[in-house]
Amino acid sequence: MTLASSAMILTFLLAIVFISATSLGSYASASELNSSRPINGVVMKGAFVTMKQNDNGSLSAPQDYIEDSLKKISGAGLNHVRFVFYWEAYERDPEAFMKEIQSVANAADKYGVKIIYDNHQWHTSSWLEIKATGFPYSLFQDNPKYSRGGGGNTQDKAAKVFWADWWNRSVKDKQGKDGWTLMADFLKKIVLAVDNHSSTLGYEILSEPHVDKINQWSKIGKFNSFITKELRNITSKTIVYSMNVPVDLNSPINISPKNLAKMAPSNKENIAFKVSVYAVPHGDGYQEKRFNLFLKTSDKTGVPLYIGEWNNVVRTKEGGITKLNPDKSELTKTDAKQILGALKKAGVWGTAFWRWDYQPVDTDSFNLVSNKTGKLVPTKYLGILKDTVKTIYGSSGDTSTSNDGKENNLINELVNTGKFTEAEAKE
Repeated sequence: MTLASSAMILTFLLAIVFISATSLGSYASASELNSSRPINGVVMKGAFVTMKQNDNGSLSAPQDYIEDSLKKISGAGLNHVRFVFYWEAYERDPEAFMKEIQSVANAADKYGVKIIYDNHQWHTSSWLEIKATGFPYSLFQDNPKYSRGGGGNTQDKAAKVFWADWWNRSVKDKQGKDGWTLMADFLKKIVLAVDNHSSTLGYEILSEPHVDKINQWSKIGKFNSFITKELRNITSKTIVYSMNVPVDLNSPINISPKNLAKMAPSNKENIAFKVSVYAVPHGDGYQEKRFNLFLKTSDKTGVPLYIGEWNNVVRTKEGGITKLNPDKSELTKTDAKQILGALKKAGVWGTAFWRWDYQPVDTDSFNLVSNKTGKLVPTKYLGILKDTVKTIYGSSGDTSTSNDGKENNLINELVNTGKFTEAEAKE
């Protein structure tokens, strides 16, 4: 056999290995989505990635917050984190933002935790409301329609004006670039930074978009289709789209499986539909109807349900408006078992408990850790979550997660010898 023919054979074999590895990567992501065993974990808030754009006085995170958190989450038998970030935090400090995103990916690799990176918004943006976070100021500053402090919640006029423009794709920055393209470019930065990590499970397009009019359902579908198409150019991992707010079964926007299905992207390969559950879904008529609405939507679209937030709350009326009551809201072991039991029975793809955060919250059960002394200390709710997940689903330390952790430890050991680059060690 000639040297040339040997080289050709070697090249051919290497090509087969490369193609097999590439195919395996795509298959791994898809198989996680179709796995009979759900992911179970928490919604985790970071530090720099959750800052409001004009924030200069937030409580500093404890030292090694990311590493310590993921170690504790994994140690509690949980295998998943929905990691919250806000676009306006990136515009505030891109370098600190991306550094924290990368630290999450590295720590999650180390502890075998699967991450969904969640592009979150709450009450639209701190431009519209002091306590809100989400869209960056560059989309508001040069448009007099978006008055500062005008209110970012679903009932506020300023928010309705912005979201109507967003769905019409008429929100632009001062250079005239449209918001959809700007968001796609922003999300691509995150994908390119973490997509090659074994811990990266996927990406959430936009959490809980506002719907104010019936004609906006299909517009959201066009938006989700656009972002999905853009991201599919650089990733085969799971893409998550979210339910809307408000979710009021009696609202004039006509919430129905038919309309909710219109939000789904046209390309539904390796897609999940994120919804929130904040009560036992069969505890009363309203909660059962609400959850069944999501189940029927999943059946209609063929897209699995991802419970991206769950907890148990009590809502009371104040001035004709129903609001969460922090003093009356509580999560017991019985509540947790009933909720997770119902979710398992429904066959959901995965769950994430709200939440894990070093900052204090008004509702005690809304935090799994305390940071009163500058060091993370688990609350009783982490014990409830740990025990309930184990009781309902069994150990979350499944084979794939365990193997991921072992594989990453081996890679680190090889790199530490100084004889291999990270790429060579992975190969």
